[in-house]
Amino acid sequence: MAIRALHTAATGMQAMSTKIDVIANNIANADTPGFKSARANFQDLLYQLQAQPGVQTSANTATPLGTQIGLGVSVSNTQTLFRQGSALQTGNPLDVMIQGDGFFQVELPGGAIGYTRAGNFVRNLNGELVLGNSFGYRLADTPTIPQEVPLGNVSISSDGRVVATGDDGTIQELGQLQLARFANPSGLLQDGANIFIESAASGPPLPANPGEQGTGTILQASLEQSTTEAVTELVELIKTQRIFQMNSQTIESADEALQVVASLRR
Repeated sequence: MAIRALHTAATGMQAMSTKIDVIANNIANADTPGFKSARANFQDLLYQLQAQPGVQTSANTATPLGTQIGLGVSVSNTQTLFRQGSALQTGNPLDVMIQGDGFFQVELPGGAIGYTRAGNFVRNLNGELVLGNSFGYRLADTPTIPQEVPLGNVSISSDGRVVATGDDGTIQELGQLQLARFANPSGLLQDGANIFIESAASGPPLPANPGEQGTGTILQASLEQSTTEAVTELVELIKTQRIFQMNSQTIESADEALQVVASLRR
């Protein structure tokens, strides 16, 4: 009946509304360093079985098909897509990007550890590296860069070694950066401010030096750009809008059919 179509089309509108929310967030973060775009995944709902397929109709025949009416769609989950972002050369010696699957580890309030792909670090008044967001989370394995050392003399190698070169050519070891990798990075919780948090689905962090155990290597003076592809997102947005409109038209058609049925009683 048309009543069932009303409910089915309503689930479609609700699912497309959620997809628009996801697309909007992707587009809004098109210029956020280290941002990973997401997608909404869908699944169909239960089916009403009105006629069983394969029912015996005679000694020699059986129905090849049945009658199954679907009840709509729902959002099964939103999936963060951990693709490698392109490199943006900044020339800032404290900007670093990860070429691989690893994450930087930063200290959160309360002693917890957060994980980020953003590598826009700055030196604080104590000479420590902190994430250049609105909170300034400290890098968990931060080197200490003395204030008297010009940032132009600081180099970070692909394997995470942080060294300072003096004017006389002497080299001073300042520290070693580590990265963490997860078996299922899409299972990480997103905490905002470019921070991910470990969850039961992501598995525990697997720390290692850059270049080891699949964590990837480090590229200095560059930032990983957002993986949002503006053209792709706009195409998806247009398609989603059209599907939303078609579901609304289905509701209008079902409503008109119910009005015709109701008028038969007059």
